[in-house]
Amino acid sequence: MNKPYVVGITGCSGSGKTHFLNSLVKNFSNEELCLVSQDNYYIDRDQQPVDDKGIQNFDTPGSIDLELYTQDVTKLLNHEKVTKKEYTFNNPDIAPKVLEFTPAPILVVEGIFVLSFPDLANLIDLKLFIDAKDHVRLKRRIVRDNEERGYDLDDVLYRYENHVMPSYEKYIEPFKLSSDIVIPNDDNFDEALAVIVAFLRSKLT
Repeated sequence: MNKPYVVGITGCSGSGKTHFLNSLVKNFSNEELCLVSQDNYYIDRDQQPVDDKGIQNFDTPGSIDLELYTQDVTKLLNHEKVTKKEYTFNNPDIAPKVLEFTPAPILVVEGIFVLSFPDLANLIDLKLFIDAKDHVRLKRRIVRDNEERGYDLDDVLYRYENHVMPSYEKYIEPFKLSSDIVIPNDDNFDEALAVIVAFLRSKLT
């Protein structure tokens, strides 16, 4: 059996990775593409690193079990199924599901640290970087963290200034220029998406 073609997608928090991924996945069946998100590999909340004020920081590589993530990606590359409990950011209104990932010819791995962890980055064939201007990312982050995680504005702004941006500058932005494709996403990514879909379709044939 042929090795799956691995696409790695990264970018700063609020760049629109999730929207891009959802749009990408819609163009393929489950038999053609498997998506594994870094978001399901956060370590337990009580083990999360904290900053100088004792506030948990979910925006450092230490907040993610990157070794387990890489192990599961490797299993999929070896045509083995993977099961993983969904991570719900401790939202009491969401009952976590048991997710099952089935090997497919195209394997998409996504998350803010997929390029900064060498063991994982070395498995990626095509590196995509989703980009957006600072004020656009901040606006998206405010809306998401309020609606999905219940953070108030002060909390969101504190985390953005003290967690998100320092992490972006240290662990994410340095890989922008070495990515194969940088996709601007201030407004829309329709043309870029069409190019990526056509390219991946060629890999299936």
